[in-house]
Amino acid sequence: MLSYGPTPVLETERMILRAPVTSDFEVFADFMASDRSAHIGGPISRALAWRAFGHMTGHWVHRGYGMFIFTDRASGAALGMCGPWFPEGWPEPEIGWSVWAAEAEGKGLAHEAALAARAHAYGVLGWPTAISLIAANNTRSQALARRMGCMPDGIFVHEQFGESGIWRHPAPDMLADGGMEAYA
Repeated sequence: MLSYGPTPVLETERMILRAPVTSDFEVFADFMASDRSAHIGGPISRALAWRAFGHMTGHWVHRGYGMFIFTDRASGAALGMCGPWFPEGWPEPEIGWSVWAAEAEGKGLAHEAALAARAHAYGVLGWPTAISLIAANNTRSQALARRMGCMPDGIFVHEQFGESGIWRHPAPDMLADGGMEAYA
């Protein structure tokens, strides 16, 4: 029997990354109703956001890992999601991210969270490689991928979400610290 049992908690200088909890839904639903969610399938209704939220939570049950909710260390406010992700239909395991709170953009928080998530995927999950799927017009995520050392590596067309660029992360042995840069 699968369970949502204990999930890892990652800590960075400014954030706590943890599994989703029900109270995160309000911030997620607001984000998914906004134009800011266009790169990840939005805007969508509250009912469809609930289904997407359940998908995110269910990923932990069925895969044993999933999107962490990154939260402000001081206030506990949910700021976005980031983590290892491999839903059915994806070409390969992914490190995905999105910043939900507009006030959290442009502060390096997604970068900090993505480094921690990649370190977890490489160090704990044992992934030998990872990709990030990024929409062609999502220049902010492309800049983050470049900052993380990712390189364009083809195109993926999803039946629901359309075309995304595949951005290949450096393998753990290509990183000076074996992918553990988030903990330096």
